[in-house]
Amino acid sequence: MTQGYFPPPPPPDVIPPSTKPKVPKGLAIASLVTGILALLLSPVPIGSLVIGTVAVVLGVVALRKLQSKGMSITGIITGGLGILICVVSTAIGGFTIGNDDEPSSPKTEKTQTSPSPSRTTPETSATSTPSETPSETEDPTPTPEPTPTQETPTQDTTPTEEETSPEPTSEAPEETASGSVSQQNALDQAESYLDVSAFSRSGLIDQLEFEGYSNADATWAVDSLSVDWSEQAVKSAESYLDASAFSHTGLIEQLEFEGFSNADATNAADSVSVDWNEQAAEMAEDYLDFSSFSRSELIEQLVFEGFTQAQAEYGVNQTGL
Repeated sequence: MTQGYFPPPPPPDVIPPSTKPKVPKGLAIASLVTGILALLLSPVPIGSLVIGTVAVVLGVVALRKLQSKGMSITGIITGGLGILICVVSTAIGGFTIGNDDEPSSPKTEKTQTSPSPSRTTPETSATSTPSETPSETEDPTPTPEPTPTQETPTQDTTPTEEETSPEPTSEAPEETASGSVSQQNALDQAESYLDVSAFSRSGLIDQLEFEGYSNADATWAVDSLSVDWSEQAVKSAESYLDASAFSHTGLIEQLEFEGFSNADATNAADSVSVDWNEQAAEMAEDYLDFSSFSRSELIEQLVFEGFTQAQAEYGVNQTGL
């Protein structure tokens, strides 16, 4: 009886379903919240510019890190709208102030041209008086009478031509050297942007074109600035590191995406005082806050972000995996 009994087969191995890592949404949510604040505070000149810029930067970083696309794009749009409304309101205010200053200039031009006829009137009166005196004193000799009348018209015509000729020549170079009204407005707008945030040359031109200026006016305004673009790259790198963790290569790629050259981006990444091992640890903690990873998966993810193998292992070790 025992020979015919067979034990039941073992149960098949249960393969757990593969769980995809959850996509983090922290930067996307921050971009959305700051973008809404920038839109609400758009009448405030400085506050909306700063908050809107932060919203756009966080939205771009969130899109780069493959976070929620909807919230990231919404944060970028609302932040951009807040900046746009603030810039338009300040531009309208500056335009109205400029119109109040313009009527004062033609008044000075009229005061300069008015003395010219007043100078000619005493000369004509002076020339008429000597013509009468010789006629009364020298009655028998008629010859000296036509001599003063021939000299007087030559003196009257020459100063009028000399006074009118230099006026248009002095005004023409001043208008061409200062640029047009649109170019001056673009220059003022570019300076206000650089006071708030760091830009590359091409990024600042694109921003001015986004505000409605032509490419020629935007290029003229940016080229008229005295800016060290390498220093702007360093400032932009520091602002990115304040918002999120980056690897050395990831930071260079982000700066090149913003329009900086490879030389300026590399110099900025080398110039910032940062511990890349600590950046790897910070990024590892960010990933673990939003999703679960095994040790090997987290190391691979950090290497994918641009960290070296040693930096990735250090970052994972700091998390306790």
